Amino acid sequence: MAHTQVLLREDIDNLGARGEIVRVKTGYARNYLLPRNLAVEATANNVRQIEGEKAALAKREAKERGTAELQASALQKLTLKFERKVGEAGVLYGSVTSMDIAHELEAQGYEIDRRKIVLREPIKRFGNYSVPVRLHRDVTVELPISVLGEGGVEVDVEALQGEGASPEAPVEAAQESNEAEESGAE
Repeated sequence: MAHTQVLLREDIDNLGARGEIVRVKTGYARNYLLPRNLAVEATANNVRQIEGEKAALAKREAKERGTAELQASALQKLTLKFERKVGEAGVLYGSVTSMDIAHELEAQGYEIDRRKIVLREPIKRFGNYSVPVRLHRDVTVELPISVLGEGGVEVDVEALQGEGASPEAPVEAAQESNEAEESGAE
């Protein structure tokens, strides 16, 4: 495979930081990095140009980091709640994805790209989760997320399994189970 050296104009995960010269496969550079203006060919002229822009890049980097830190402090106070239909054993009918989280954040006034939400796989069970949001290369915030049963009720998985509740009414079974436990405890 043929390789080429490119000068990165933006931070790219698992590749390098802005201003670095990296060696990549020619096809990756030609088909992805160069058309999206994420990198330029590492010629002597381009390297000199980037060296001249380093002060402006450092200033821009500091501004982006400051903005990300302000946004992180605001996000730490936030808890997102999602209501989904829940089947037997607490499994959701559907899931909560990074796109769902991004839409909910947008509805609350935060403009965050869904690719910055580091959700390895969609959430398919109800409960409380902590999802990392990478706002900047050096700024990551843990966003608390609560996935509830339909109607905003927390579902008791043991109660569902013990009573053999049907998937159509998991919330009612959980409510009845909680009421029975409370009256039996007195």
